[in-house]
Amino acid sequence: MILLKVSGIAKSVYYYTLSKTDKDTKNKGIIDKIKEIFINHKERYGYRRITLELRNQGYNVNHKKVYRLMVKLGLKPLKRNKRKYSSYKGTIGKIADNLIERNFNSEKPNKKWYTDVTEFNLRGEKCYLSPILDGFNGEIISYNISKSPNLEQINDMLNKAFNKNDNLEGLIFHSDQGWQYQHESYQQRLKNKGIKQSMSRKGNSMDNGMMENFFGILKTEMFYEQEDKYKTLDELIKAIDDYIYYYNHDRIKEKLKGLSPINFRLQTTS
Repeated sequence: MILLKVSGIAKSVYYYTLSKTDKDTKNKGIIDKIKEIFINHKERYGYRRITLELRNQGYNVNHKKVYRLMVKLGLKPLKRNKRKYSSYKGTIGKIADNLIERNFNSEKPNKKWYTDVTEFNLRGEKCYLSPILDGFNGEIISYNISKSPNLEQINDMLNKAFNKNDNLEGLIFHSDQGWQYQHESYQQRLKNKGIKQSMSRKGNSMDNGMMENFFGILKTEMFYEQEDKYKTLDELIKAIDDYIYYYNHDRIKEKLKGLSPINFRLQTTS
């Protein structure tokens, strides 16, 4: 108690601090595991997803506790930064009706697909990602990364998706009103497969909310404020490839019962 008098610290503050220290000492195993998950997922996981991963690994822990510990440890997930690329060039072809009407989710695979093109600008050099996302589990079905946003990119994306799936009759395929999706050859390819084309309303990005959300997650977790990591555009393209594999196979989601998109599909459709 002599030290308390010398330091001027009140007894209540001393014992409160001591109890908090003791409490977190007991949590050392969980703290170490939180750090491990946070580092392994490259600072992409917040407290909710880390809680899910802890439970997947057999730790029965409350999300409030995980949040408190992460705040104390200074573990903050990467923040989202909004920048929007648009391929809209006016009405150059047929505009499809909005068949989705923001009812994004699907109870089965290959019933609702979403697509769009997003731009990556690395110190003046650009590349473009064109993916297809399934409304069932958020899985990226296929994609193409190109240094030019052209029709060849879209056709390659479609080829990869069609080669994986024989019967797509009745599928709703939603996009914005970008010039690619108004193109006659693109629309004809969808018709040949019995696919129903759907488009967002002009200038309303939230009509394609699932795709917008994926782009936001992708760029936040591997690009925004991390541009210096990539010395060349080819390094960035390789990182996008790696991230999409990670997103499909390893990145868990709360709404998918703590599973990754592919694991969720395999467990629920087998």
